Amino acid sequence: MPLPQTPAVLILADGTVMQGHAFGKIGTATGEICFNTGMTGYQEVFTDPSYYGQVLIMNNVHIGNYGVKAADVESDSVKVKAVIGRNLTEKYSRFLADTSLQDYFEVQQVVAIDGIDTRALVTHIRKEGAMNCIVSSGTNNVAELRAALEKVPSMDGLELASSVSTERSYFMGDEKSPVRIAVLDFGIKKNILHCLVERGAYVKVHNARTTYEELQEFSPSGYFISNGPGDPAPMTYAVDTVKKILLTRKPLFGICLGHQLLALANGISTFKMHHGHRGLNHPVKNIISGKCEITTQNHGFGIDPDMVRQNANMEITHINLNDDSIEGIRILDRPAFSVQYHPEATPGPHDSRYLFDEFMDMVRKN
Repeated sequence: MPLPQTPAVLILADGTVMQGHAFGKIGTATGEICFNTGMTGYQEVFTDPSYYGQVLIMNNVHIGNYGVKAADVESDSVKVKAVIGRNLTEKYSRFLADTSLQDYFEVQQVVAIDGIDTRALVTHIRKEGAMNCIVSSGTNNVAELRAALEKVPSMDGLELASSVSTERSYFMGDEKSPVRIAVLDFGIKKNILHCLVERGAYVKVHNARTTYEELQEFSPSGYFISNGPGDPAPMTYAVDTVKKILLTRKPLFGICLGHQLLALANGISTFKMHHGHRGLNHPVKNIISGKCEITTQNHGFGIDPDMVRQNANMEITHINLNDDSIEGIRILDRPAFSVQYHPEATPGPHDSRYLFDEFMDMVRKN
């Protein structure tokens, strides 16, 4: 265990204080606390833009045991604000790894705390709900840290997507392909783009605040609305763009935040969940096929189920078998659909990859 002599402290907004050891960068970080239950894939999780602005508990005991590899990322940098672990380690066994988790965190300037009973902490969050927290290995002055924590804004009402979106548009795939997908990047994961390109799409990835008129310059045959962090409700700029896209009656597919934006564009409200859905192996039922999918999830907001059921032009396609929350919708009078979970899932189950096939078939038929 690196830096065992350096103490670190975790303080939650409800007053909970937990002591541990420093890992990664020495310093202080704040954000909304959340958790991930996956036993593998920690590097993909750390670089998922949907976690931007959050302090992440890794529920699994051993994190860092297979090191870090440059190819195993979902974006160009670590997006979590800090990491909380039980046994964070710089020793790793994978010979293909490039470096240790400790060295990686130091390069990426990530503050982490080790030696925390993460399972007890996750149980606490599941009971009390998501809240802000502060992690520090730079000072152990609890009063000073509590004062800093009080200044951290709530995730509720916080627009973060434009902070992680690409600054400049870029292309992927074969430019000769007749399938041209305009992607709105609110924090897109790399493997989503790979799933589209592997199926023959030529994609242009646009900044979150790209206007509908600018999207049309690409002459797209379909649209993809990406995942991302933060509260979807204040993203009126994105909702207006989605509304205009729907008027074209061209195929549209949304994932996670994209799912919430499609709902908002159709008059459905969103709400902040108690502690969200985080991690792997969430069971979801496809109501259309009757089959169950094992899914990867990462979201703290959902769409209003009563409003969806009252909308005559919207159909529920997927539900979460743990809590009956809505996991998928489609618009009845145009080719638009979305899911709340992550069918690209790297790592994770591949049960839902068929959604990319359906989207591509929809584009080609259209």
